[in-house]
Amino acid sequence: MNILSANELMTVRQHGAMEYVTPPTDLDDVRRYRLKRIQDELVRQDLAGIILYDQLNTRYATDSTNMQIWCSHNEARYVYVPANSGAIIFEYGGKSLLSEGLPGIARIEKPVSFFYMSAGPTVAEKAKEWAVAMDAIIREHSGSNRRIAIDRLAPVGIQEMESLGYEVHDGFTVMEIAREIKSAGEIALMRESISVCEDAVQQMREALRPGITENALWAELHRGNIAGGGEWIETRLLSSGPRTNPWFRECSMRPIEKGDMVSFDTDLVGPYGYCCDMSRSWICDAAPDDEQRRLYSAAYEQIKRNMELLKPGLGYRELTEKLHPMADEFIAGRYGVAMHGVGLCDEAPAIYYSQDYDAVGYDGVFEEGMVVCVEALIGTEGGKECVKLEEQVLITADGHEQLTSYPLEEHWV
Repeated sequence: MNILSANELMTVRQHGAMEYVTPPTDLDDVRRYRLKRIQDELVRQDLAGIILYDQLNTRYATDSTNMQIWCSHNEARYVYVPANSGAIIFEYGGKSLLSEGLPGIARIEKPVSFFYMSAGPTVAEKAKEWAVAMDAIIREHSGSNRRIAIDRLAPVGIQEMESLGYEVHDGFTVMEIAREIKSAGEIALMRESISVCEDAVQQMREALRPGITENALWAELHRGNIAGGGEWIETRLLSSGPRTNPWFRECSMRPIEKGDMVSFDTDLVGPYGYCCDMSRSWICDAAPDDEQRRLYSAAYEQIKRNMELLKPGLGYRELTEKLHPMADEFIAGRYGVAMHGVGLCDEAPAIYYSQDYDAVGYDGVFEEGMVVCVEALIGTEGGKECVKLEEQVLITADGHEQLTSYPLEEHWV
């Protein structure tokens, strides 16, 4: 009997009584590509290496996972990526079983933890011990280069590294730039995640009926994701009826009523760790009334018109200036961004509406291989309901390709 590693047990296909795994691409090629993207950016910024605690970044660098949610709020496992050699993973408990066979990992070490649960009143001493150990490893790989990046770390750890003479730079800048351009293999994995997500969304649609609670309906998305090899869902953004407006109420024990608008945003981390971020709005067990149809039509037009603009070479500011205009009544309730990048999770760039650009916007250029989510949130201030739509889109050499395919309610438009 073959024992598959946790990193291969992702997409499971049924074949009689047997189960077997069929990744849609060569996983090791994806892993090597991602590590090289990081190291190219380290070299470009003249950094000796990067210390990663954020579990999405450690996943991108190594493809090794271990209690990712727990480790996201406990600094119990971390990765050091030198600019010129394989990554070193400091694994919870020092165990190697979760990283065996992964090509980008040069070695596995036991971590030195100094978060309070682990270290108690010895936090300061443990942080110093951690910094001394990191210093030795950085010197081993990078000699006298004292420029390093760190994505996320308790202040005492940063202070200890600076006391040893290190110049600490923002690790998220390194990682966002590295993660921006997806390989063909990454897109294949993302398509698999989208497929699992859309199957789970269909399970939600079939479960939607008067009396089901928002939480019970949301549970269908979780069930379909986990059963399909997915990992977790980052938010709880599903609401119904009057709870849809204003947006951002999370799902509750409210029973959904006949004729309610039901709007949701998946934010789903599926198979292989890739995100499917799509939104849909439905009506529970009824045809839309005139106002629901009007809101839906406005959201549909916005998302379609804005998607048509996407192509390589387009500037972020230029896109903001060309966005499909919203009616005045919808502007106050607009979504925080018109579009955003996506990969293992929501990523840069953020494309803002013109009303927000001067305060928070930034420029850049779309490139082939980027993936973005196109957003539409339509509701009147003080109105009863909101419509939320979102599609995931790949920037291609000659334009764009819509990756999400779960049908919109075009017959309402």
